[in-house]
Amino acid sequence: MSDHSNNHNAHNPDDEPIVPIDFMPIATEHKRWRRPSVVSVAVGAALLAFVSLSWFVVTARSVSFVVNPPEAVLSLSGHMAVKVGSRYLIRQGEVELNVTAPGYYDHNASITVGETQTQTFSLALDPLPGFLDVDTGAVTEAEVLADGKVVGMTPLKHLELDAGEHTLSIRSARYESQQAHVLIKGRAAEQSISLELLPAWAAVTFASTPAGATVSIDGKPVGQTPLTTDVLAGEHEVVVKLAAHKAWTDNLAVVARQNLTVPPITLQQADGLVMLRSTPSKAGVTVDGVYKGLTPLELTLAPSRAHQVTFFLNGYKETSQQVRSSAAEESAVNVTLDPLLSSVLVKATPEDAELFVNGVSKGKANQSIELLAASQTIEVRREGYVPFTTMFISRPGMEQQLNVVLKTLAQQKQESVKEQITTVNGQILKLLRPGNYVMGSSRREAGRQANEVLRNVSLTKAFYLSLTEVTNAQFAAFDAKHASGMVQNRSLAGDNQPVVRVTWEQAARYTNWLSERENLTPFYKVDGDAIKGVNADSTGYRLATEAEWEWAARVNGDPNSLMKFPWGDTLPPPPNQGNYADISAGTFLGRVLTDYNDGFMVSAPVASFAANANGFFDIGGNVAEWVHDYYGISTATGNAIEQNPLGPVTGTYHVIRGSSWAHGSVTELRLSYRDYNNAERDDVGFRVARYLGE
Repeated sequence: MSDHSNNHNAHNPDDEPIVPIDFMPIATEHKRWRRPSVVSVAVGAALLAFVSLSWFVVTARSVSFVVNPPEAVLSLSGHMAVKVGSRYLIRQGEVELNVTAPGYYDHNASITVGETQTQTFSLALDPLPGFLDVDTGAVTEAEVLADGKVVGMTPLKHLELDAGEHTLSIRSARYESQQAHVLIKGRAAEQSISLELLPAWAAVTFASTPAGATVSIDGKPVGQTPLTTDVLAGEHEVVVKLAAHKAWTDNLAVVARQNLTVPPITLQQADGLVMLRSTPSKAGVTVDGVYKGLTPLELTLAPSRAHQVTFFLNGYKETSQQVRSSAAEESAVNVTLDPLLSSVLVKATPEDAELFVNGVSKGKANQSIELLAASQTIEVRREGYVPFTTMFISRPGMEQQLNVVLKTLAQQKQESVKEQITTVNGQILKLLRPGNYVMGSSRREAGRQANEVLRNVSLTKAFYLSLTEVTNAQFAAFDAKHASGMVQNRSLAGDNQPVVRVTWEQAARYTNWLSERENLTPFYKVDGDAIKGVNADSTGYRLATEAEWEWAARVNGDPNSLMKFPWGDTLPPPPNQGNYADISAGTFLGRVLTDYNDGFMVSAPVASFAANANGFFDIGGNVAEWVHDYYGISTATGNAIEQNPLGPVTGTYHVIRGSSWAHGSVTELRLSYRDYNNAERDDVGFRVARYLGE
């Protein structure tokens, strides 16, 4: 056999099977549990307490409290606090604090201990109120005021007052008021104060000859002479009266507690009462050369002697007579004055005019008439003519002639019409006598809008229109609170700049205010807070109608050839023609005139540029203007003529006419341009108008 075979059959110990055997644990000795000793427990507890205390000391903050008063008792809750000397160790967080002290209010508060290692809190307790007794001695029922508030009547006991200084006032009728400053200690302490009230009067003695006269002080009788009476300090009016004698009057200055004796009073006999009358009345009167007044006149004259009384009146002879009166008696003097006459020749045209003297008809005006040598009202009248009236003084011994030529009503009216008027608020208005023209613009006109329809208009009423737009200063007289404001940091509120940011209704109310100040019937009817309709016959101030505005703006002599722009018929405007949207406003406006600079970014003072052909300033440019009319588009057809149109009766919007400093397009710069709105704008103002009247 080979070696390989022999190895295969040989015994190999690794090939023996593994056989389990039973596990036998190693034998150990059983031990019994033993209870820890007292020492071990104590040591453990001490160790735990030490660790806890060490942790508290490390994490706590040192806190001190400064309390007023020092004797206050302080207690803490809500957090562990350990007092170490004068300080406390307290961990961070909220701590409830209670502080008490006798005589003080308890103080309870929550404090927060923060992260800072050392912290101090200060607090002061509020003392309890104190109590005060107030005494005024013999004067009782005096009113007591503490710090201006009535607190009771004297004698006043146990008045509770907060600690600190207080002002006490004591007052009682007929006594001088007293005032004192008292420091209340508080802490329920009781204090007292005594104040003496001094009399505010003095004894005043009166004596008169004869005796028995009634003495009145400040209009109230107090007794008869001889008399001693108490009078309050101050100035007093004293009257001493006795029948049939003149009253004695004087002003008496009384000083408190300083008795006064008035020097003896000697009463004079009363004057006699004399009634002086003259025919005619209103004659002047002098007594002993001293002027006394006009008849009828009641005078008092000293009795028991004669007085020279003289009567005089223009146109009458002077007359005098002796007059006597008796004490306390009434008498009368009646005189008839003789007239002084002078002849005056009156010549009048027309010859059948009538003459009136002092309102009394004297017949035909052409005559010689005897007139009093005094100022008299002379009138010459005739139907259809303006009456002539003058004050005329005839001169005795002189040949006098009065020549009168009456004017017809038409002549008078024509002469009385003023070409310019000035309102009570300073606006100057110019008179316009318009006529017939065609307002609006042709469809072929560049920039035309659909609302600029051609309209045949007949303006038969002459009207006034203000030369300038209403300024801020003028509007402030009506509404001092109004503010025109600013645009782009540029003011619109200068006194002489046109007022803006006004609604149509504010503008209309301003015109009514002007009318009322000049006693004119307001043009606009006001119903509550709203304007409802117009007084069409009123000649009071108003807004110009749209047709009037366009006439003033566009008619330059010939109504058949209207102005297109304020300066002419072509763009751009020549230099300094008005205030429009120019290059200076290009930084904040969209469409501007790039080749024009008027020098103003926003509105300019009114009349900064030349007036138009009719004499009106800023009729184009500066600010656009509210006019009277509600906004609408005319439906008149053919050759229909609108006479003195006021626009639609009602509407939502009102018309705005004219361009402003914010306008720079061909559409807006044209004088026929129409805009509308119902709200205020920073480039819309107004000017005023009124009818001439009949």
